[in-house]
Amino acid sequence: METLGFDLQNEAVLNTLTLDVLKSSEIEGEYLEKEQVRSSIARRLGIDIAGSVDSERNIDGIVEMMLDATQRYVVPLTAERLFDWHAALFPTGRSGMYKITVADWRKEGPMQVVSGPMGKEKIHYEAPKSERVADEMNNFLDWFENENGLDLVLKAAIAHLWFVTIHPFDDGNGRITRAITDMLLACSDKSIQRFYSMSAQIRVERKEYYAILKKTQKGNLDITEWI
Repeated sequence: METLGFDLQNEAVLNTLTLDVLKSSEIEGEYLEKEQVRSSIARRLGIDIAGSVDSERNIDGIVEMMLDATQRYVVPLTAERLFDWHAALFPTGRSGMYKITVADWRKEGPMQVVSGPMGKEKIHYEAPKSERVADEMNNFLDWFENENGLDLVLKAAIAHLWFVTIHPFDDGNGRITRAITDMLLACSDKSIQRFYSMSAQIRVERKEYYAILKKTQKGNLDITEWI
């Protein structure tokens, strides 16, 4: 019975982590192969599963980032750790066909969140200029490590908004934002075992999520509705 209970618990954790990785990528319009994600997570957690398959390098990178965030939630969040996560997400140094700055803050040009066809793009948000990013991230990381008076669920909500608003990388900001949020939620639970997926819920409420994010980023710094 003890073995059965352990197996069921492993299965529940494995399913939740798989869902989290899949949905975090789907939010960005990237659809991963479920069995590859599941097998990659199982190998890294030392869980034996039937039908294990090889996984692609980019999937392993996403899995490594998510597990590092949730399994090592007590380890300080530093610029170097974020650079490691970013390098894991973009092992080829490219996002699609485009070469990007990897494992460092973005360097050139405006960072805009846009939608719509070429020539008719709609700008939803423009992030701080690249020359401000290092200072903005220093402030964020100092707060992240030293703000100990907040409930950790509230801190997760604030960290999510703050990081995605800085948008410090050329690409991958959304996935890293959600990893940071999951890290704080794991810290709140005081457990490396994940039984719910924040990314899955954001995927369900994607329209509402982006609407309140846009409203808050263009608002008067009152983040009550966001939280």
